[in-house]
Amino acid sequence: MVFLDIICYFCDLMRDAMETSELLAFTRTVEAKSLSRAAAELGAPRATIGRRLARLEERLGVRLLRRTTRALALTDAGDALYRHARIVLDAVEQAEASVRKSDKVIRGTLRVSTPPRLDPSFHALVCDFARAYPEVRIHIDASSRHVDLLREGYDVALRAGADLEPGLVARTVARTSAVAVAAPRYLAAHGTPRQVRDLRAHRCLVGCTPDGLPQTHWPKAGGGKISVEASFVSNDITLVVDAAVRGLGIAVLPMVLVGAPLKRGALLRVLPELIHADSRMAVVYREKELLPPQVRAFIDALIAWAPAGLFPPRVDDRRGPRKAVARR
Repeated sequence: MVFLDIICYFCDLMRDAMETSELLAFTRTVEAKSLSRAAAELGAPRATIGRRLARLEERLGVRLLRRTTRALALTDAGDALYRHARIVLDAVEQAEASVRKSDKVIRGTLRVSTPPRLDPSFHALVCDFARAYPEVRIHIDASSRHVDLLREGYDVALRAGADLEPGLVARTVARTSAVAVAAPRYLAAHGTPRQVRDLRAHRCLVGCTPDGLPQTHWPKAGGGKISVEASFVSNDITLVVDAAVRGLGIAVLPMVLVGAPLKRGALLRVLPELIHADSRMAVVYREKELLPPQVRAFIDALIAWAPAGLFPPRVDDRRGPRKAVARR
């Protein structure tokens, strides 16, 4: 019944163009996760956005958002409406882009998700883009969280791995690898593992899967998995890097994050012939026939930057650890 109400709402929407303001208020609130931030992005008072949401819920006869003092959460009906509303608003945006006025000025909002700790040249890329397109509103989310582009309203993501949700397109921009590493002082204190079973006597530092669960396996060179028991877990991969550098244990991490520590000797490879996995870095974006101009421009800039900007000077991926010497 709720879905029928939603369909009827979209039919009514076609007869009353002014009500698109309600739809926009709703989607922007979902994506911003805050009524105040949505109001700021739309350039409207917070009370106005609240009234539009209330009218929308009253029209549909369902609760779309659960509001608390700290957060907003979608109800099942809200989730259904958001997915359909995003399609409608994207279609409107594409229609506008197809008849964009002849001044050729690129404008609009750009929401990007990237891994943390990218090379400083990425900062230069973003600043140069902002300078070249001053009418584009830019939001960069640098975190190790696996964002849902479609549900959270992001335009572009730079991420590692091959997993791809329906409705998304990925452009591979670089090949990378996951390697096992540890600090020299940890190996000096606890010894260097020579076989996979030796890991049972070591502290294993792990991250989380895209589902938010602790990793329970590490990649085995040539295929397969190695079961590990974690002594340290974090969904912040940069914290896992820091923990490894500070000598808390052994971690399996992407070269994009540990290339520099390996180069300066702050980390050493562990079991290089046994723990290793090839992966890819990709620019991920929504599958559309006509991308908004600001999104297309940023994707082009990101693809041009990525091959050289993602990785520090090459470290020999297959080099094992030097003999660790305990300090006296």
